Amino acid sequence: MSKPTVAIVGASADASKYGHMSLQAHHAAGYDVYPVNPKGGEIEGLTVYTSLAEVPVEHLNRISVYLPPAVGLTVLDEIAEKGCDELWLNPGSDAPEVVARARELGLNVVQACSIVDAKLN
Repeated sequence: MSKPTVAIVGASADASKYGHMSLQAHHAAGYDVYPVNPKGGEIEGLTVYTSLAEVPVEHLNRISVYLPPAVGLTVLDEIAEKGCDELWLNPGSDAPEVVARARELGLNVVQACSIVDAKLN
């Protein structure tokens, strides 16, 4: 059985940021984690992809977003193109216009903290 997959959009090397905490929580919960940040590089030994298109998985179980709403709106088409079972819009990224556009694109939106979910499962 394969491990569940998650892309953390807005992943951060800064341990005080939620984009870093999410990476750690999902990894501890057994996910294959794909950090996404336009800066690239490496976080906790994981390659950071500069876009979702670079993530080497055809379809993700989960995409978890840690971006301000204005930036989140700009990546929704890329998210829809990549495909995922669940799009987690974390607190602060879940502005009404982001949620509405994600739903227009047919994405299965979850408005909740994916860190808490990863730790509970």
